[in-house]
Amino acid sequence: MDNMQETIWDNPRFRNWVAVARACQALDRTLSQALSGLDLKTAHLDMMMNIHRHPGMSQQELANKLLVGRSNITMLLPQMEKRELARRVPDKKDKRVLRLYLTDKGEALLQEALKIHLALVERIMADTPDNECDIVGAAMNRVVAALNADDTELPD
Repeated sequence: MDNMQETIWDNPRFRNWVAVARACQALDRTLSQALSGLDLKTAHLDMMMNIHRHPGMSQQELANKLLVGRSNITMLLPQMEKRELARRVPDKKDKRVLRLYLTDKGEALLQEALKIHLALVERIMADTPDNECDIVGAAMNRVVAALNADDTELPD
């Protein structure tokens, strides 16, 4: 077993993948703490950012963008509606489809949350040159593309 552990940690892909995963977890934890003053969870922020960028998207489209099941969205939306941050509007052509929009209150809260999020990113990445940020972004986009590819299969 020790030989396997040494081998796997010597693999730069595995070692750096773990570093990325740890960074994601740390960022989520830190962002959650930073947003707590707004009584906002990161899941709600993700939803609000997507609805802001794509007003009128359906619940299914939002679930697809966030890589979650539609039931996750269905569970979180009532919380946002209760706080008057978002609203669901029946589609004019297909009443079974609900279109999502932020309210004025939701837009205002999103702008406050984005200031916090951007300040956090700027603080964390302050010493990272733009070209290195672009390299990291390109690498993560390749990961997403690989995971989303139809023919991607996990090893047995």
